[in-house]
Amino acid sequence: MTMPTQHKYATVNGRKVFYREAGDPSAPTILLLHGLPTSSQMFRDLIVDLADRFHLIAPDYIGFGHSDAPSNTEFKYTFDNLTAHVTGLIDVLGLKSYILYMQDYGGPVGFRIFAERPSAVTGFVIQNANAYMEGFGEPPKEALGPLWEARTPETEKPARAFVSLESTMHHWLVGARDEANINPDNWVLDQALLDRPGVQDFQVDLLEDYKNNAAKYDAWHSAFRQGKPKTLIIWGKHDPFFIEAGARAFLTDLPDAKLVWLDAGHFVLDENHTQVADEIKAVFAA
Repeated sequence: MTMPTQHKYATVNGRKVFYREAGDPSAPTILLLHGLPTSSQMFRDLIVDLADRFHLIAPDYIGFGHSDAPSNTEFKYTFDNLTAHVTGLIDVLGLKSYILYMQDYGGPVGFRIFAERPSAVTGFVIQNANAYMEGFGEPPKEALGPLWEARTPETEKPARAFVSLESTMHHWLVGARDEANINPDNWVLDQALLDRPGVQDFQVDLLEDYKNNAAKYDAWHSAFRQGKPKTLIIWGKHDPFFIEAGARAFLTDLPDAKLVWLDAGHFVLDENHTQVADEIKAVFAA
């Protein structure tokens, strides 16, 4: 009988980091790295599906979910710093090896971890997480391109709209086979956390810092080719943010990867968590 998911906290670099844990710690570990605008709650169903075969750890980044969310005057919100707190959690928990499941923001966090600790990473599950210039769809380029050129009150406006309730709902619903299958608790919870005082200020900081991920793409590609991690690519093919070309691009540097297309959008698990779990088990638990 599978034990229930546990909800825990650890102190990392003086900050409280929340994480979900399930499965047998002696089983292979999957580190589940969430995207924007959500938190580890996006994995709640998948964790249950996988707990019979894997040890699951799903953290909330600093500023997200139930982790500490200091203001941007107290904490510098960059992907480097988000990653430092995930690697800090890895060390606190004593994880020696792990598969990285990466969605959206999980990509730049997870690929940094791989670049820093390639021998600890036993595989990738890449789900609508970008690492190639051709993977950007028009919505992020239009909303964030001006911000990446120069940050002004005017260029901040589209970025703030990117974390509005309308946008959060769109992230969850876009590309779904049937919107009735998507739990509205997703965007209600996400937006309640995004609307806390000061949170949207540092979310704009992160959206601006996203441009610095692209500067690392060549180094990541080189690391992919050198490390050759076993890779499963699961892609919602109706994602307007990270488009199909970005999924195919991984095959340039990871030619042995398995690519699975889903009739889904940016988020896929509400409608497809059972299939995703089956694909992960087929690749990593065979």
